[in-house]
Amino acid sequence: MKAVILLSGGLDSSTVLYQAKADGCECYAITFNYQQRHQRELQSAHAIALTVGVIEHQLVNFDLRAWGGSALTDDIDLPQDRDLAAMAANIPITYVPARNTIFLSFALAYAEAIAANQVYIGVNALDYSGYPDCRPDYIEAMQSVYRLGTKQGRSGQPIEIVAPLINLKKTEIIELGNKLGVPWSQTWSCYAGGDTACGVCDSCRLRLAAFAELGLSDPVTTFTP
Repeated sequence: MKAVILLSGGLDSSTVLYQAKADGCECYAITFNYQQRHQRELQSAHAIALTVGVIEHQLVNFDLRAWGGSALTDDIDLPQDRDLAAMAANIPITYVPARNTIFLSFALAYAEAIAANQVYIGVNALDYSGYPDCRPDYIEAMQSVYRLGTKQGRSGQPIEIVAPLINLKKTEIIELGNKLGVPWSQTWSCYAGGDTACGVCDSCRLRLAAFAELGLSDPVTTFTP
């Protein structure tokens, strides 16, 4: 079974790559440099891909800073030190317009070109961020696009979108990653843009809170939630 895995280098996507490997897939990773604030994650994606031993690792470059509209692609302050309830209140400014639709479109083209059977993505509907393109109804809609918009799909062999984390809590994702042997020290979640995890952006806070809830230390940072 041949699979394309969307790999950002973060906790979730790294777990998904390890899951695809455990599922017996021939793994082809795809990573996106969209000129995001947190370029540091690209190093982690490269490291994780090497550790897993993917067959191929594609790095796709384009510039979403040309449009902005997000704290990750524009000169907008990141939310800091927010509690989990505040994160859950609305869609945050770190939402990048149509990002997963762009990513899944690239992944679909790559998958069909290499005759892959599946595309794995680490979206999660239970995270406090509440991004609209991380929800089950969105994945279902994109599955229809995969079926209707490709030769492979119209031929009765649509490429399947696999989202194994979509209904898991962050603590459950970490537990799954521990079982699969994900090297957390190689992953990167911080949005701040430096070479040291800030510990206060939403992504850091979510990650730190989950490790703490499990009684574990996050090897990437010594900050506490």
